[in-house]
Amino acid sequence: MKIVGLDVGEKRIGVSKADSDTRIAVPVGFIEVDGTEWQEIARVARLNNTNLFVLGMPRSNEGNETAQSVYVRNFAKVLTEKIPGVRIKFQDESLTSVMAEERLKASGKKYEKGDIDAEAATIILQDFLEGLGNASQVNNAANADLAEDNASDTENSGLGGNIKTAIAGAGSAVGNVAKKEAGKAKLNSAKVKHKVKTSTKMISGFGVLLILIAGAVGGYFVVNHIREENARKRAEEYARLEAEMKAATFDFTIRPGETIYDIRDNLMKVDRGVSNETQEKFPNYTTEEINAAFTAKYDYAFLDGRPEGATLEGFLYPETLNFYGESTVQEVLDAFLKEMGRVISENDLVNKYSAQGLSLFDGVTLASVVQKEAPSPEQPTVAQVFMSRLAYGLPMGSDVTVTYALDTVDPNREIYVDNQSALKIDSCYNTRVYGGLPCGPISNPGLSALLAVAAPSDTAYLYFLTGDDGMMYYGYTESEHIQNIYNHCKELCNVSL
Repeated sequence: MKIVGLDVGEKRIGVSKADSDTRIAVPVGFIEVDGTEWQEIARVARLNNTNLFVLGMPRSNEGNETAQSVYVRNFAKVLTEKIPGVRIKFQDESLTSVMAEERLKASGKKYEKGDIDAEAATIILQDFLEGLGNASQVNNAANADLAEDNASDTENSGLGGNIKTAIAGAGSAVGNVAKKEAGKAKLNSAKVKHKVKTSTKMISGFGVLLILIAGAVGGYFVVNHIREENARKRAEEYARLEAEMKAATFDFTIRPGETIYDIRDNLMKVDRGVSNETQEKFPNYTTEEINAAFTAKYDYAFLDGRPEGATLEGFLYPETLNFYGESTVQEVLDAFLKEMGRVISENDLVNKYSAQGLSLFDGVTLASVVQKEAPSPEQPTVAQVFMSRLAYGLPMGSDVTVTYALDTVDPNREIYVDNQSALKIDSCYNTRVYGGLPCGPISNPGLSALLAVAAPSDTAYLYFLTGDDGMMYYGYTESEHIQNIYNHCKELCNVSL
């Protein structure tokens, strides 16, 4: 069975997942704590067909619970209310964020704060799996009664005390759940009777004793009825959620550098799976659906600064996301726009671009060119070249902008059949003909390109090219650039646009 691990924080929640058979935890990502976290967690549960969560429980160096421990316990309590049937286990943890960051540093890859949270969740879940032993033990733990972790206190003045109401386990049939609940009710009744016996030692009078005993017996039947009713409701809710979990899902990927034309083509090919309700295959998205989604209105502040008539180009963040088979194209695009908003916010791109003299739209536009021109390690230097040329009033002279201009009007190259005519295409995207930035993004840039424009390298080149060997060559003067072409770009520089 699948298990989800959570590293609960006040700003972000790291997410990991594992299968009890393979027993290898892997990072999934992170969820922003912005009011939508409960829906996102529920979505993760449905997509992984699970209701079992392992939450990291912070401890002090002495092994004691801390204020953060209280926060996690309160989080768990709300989680049981937000997602009926959820099961929760706590895994002791300390310094997992430090360990996670050390792992990420050792990998040599760039990472964000959210990546640390996801890695921390992975450590927590892996520790839980290793602590349980073999796969059968993991499954047994998953099916065990977790009432103690999930219980919430419910005041019942008629019984003169608090009654712990356990969250019913997912996957339990109505009858089994009711039996468990009834068994617990008997146990609680026994505790009540024990309290009655104790209290009578301090109370004189046989009449009072009879009253207390009658109250305890009556309380037993009231508690039993309440628990059975709650168990029935929770089992019904689980059946509904279980049906949702089995619904068809599909992954959709936008790769760094892909254009809206690429994305349109890929959406036409999406296999959305089979409907859980009709058992029939979901139809492919139609051209009309796709066109409507790309021209729809999306309520994101970062889209407001675009010029009139601008498309979504540049703002569909490259990522792989999972969707229900019934998802509309608009819901798919909205998810990638939401990712872009997260990246803009987390990396403070608005202010960083402003420090470079660029608006957000201009920064994304330049990043889209950088994305198409250079691999990640070279992107800061290529960004510097373009920004220097713009500062000196020189045309950017980017061939990839010419290619985009051609793709908008002549994708099959039936009009512009050679480079000589193509380089002269009259388009606001053609940075060989017009000065300044192109009139909009020419691709959807990934994180490295977005950050390259926010922090270009400390160099002073004015020219660059990609050689036949795949290496980047830079020059300060036009003569140096011409020499680099002669030395390193005999074939690639003559490829058709």
